[in-house]
Amino acid sequence: MNSNPSKKTQLPKGPPKKNISPVTWQSLGVIALLGGSVAMYVHLEREKKKQELEKKRSETAGKAAIGGAFTLTDMHGKPFSNTDLAGGWSLIYFGFTFCPDICPEELDKMTEAVTELDNDPDLPQVKPIMISIDPDRDTPEKLAEYLQDFHPRLIGLTGTMDEVRAVAKLYRVYFSRPLDDDSEDYLVDHSIIMYLMNPEGEFVQHYGTQYMSAFEVVKGIKKDLKKEIALRAA
Repeated sequence: MNSNPSKKTQLPKGPPKKNISPVTWQSLGVIALLGGSVAMYVHLEREKKKQELEKKRSETAGKAAIGGAFTLTDMHGKPFSNTDLAGGWSLIYFGFTFCPDICPEELDKMTEAVTELDNDPDLPQVKPIMISIDPDRDTPEKLAEYLQDFHPRLIGLTGTMDEVRAVAKLYRVYFSRPLDDDSEDYLVDHSIIMYLMNPEGEFVQHYGTQYMSAFEVVKGIKKDLKKEIALRAA
């Protein structure tokens, strides 16, 4: 027992206090996690941009080699070449004026499509073109008379047989007339396709319109125009 009352009993000292740092292992873990997330986001964005670029390249590389330089004569007797289509969108169809039913039906669809596009303020104007694959009968005068029943901007083109064969080859259009028919009432067998071309004269899309309604043709052209315009703006 302590005999000195003036001397206070000292309590045993606890362990020394540790210095607490504001940076803990937990906070370091959070920072590392956030840093990893940012790095992953940047990586994913880079990959996304890379994939979009590759997609655009593949789409460009995958376009069919359709179209090119040609020289024909329009329905007013004036020279007309591919350079006259430069700077604007065009919709091209190959047919002939003596066609009894298919060509008029296709030109009706073209007329409706171009009219619908004209009424859409978000879409560019499209120039409708008909190239004759029967130049022996389709003179400029004949074309001018025939096309009065369709869209007022529809341009009719003809030329020599060699010129027509050359442009048909550029657009991969098949046509053939009977060799053993010397009458003036022969029919010409030909591809039934419309081609959408961009302002640079490059192929955008084709439409096998024989089994498509006018509504389907319009819908397809609108879709492809909007897609092409979006790619150009990107």
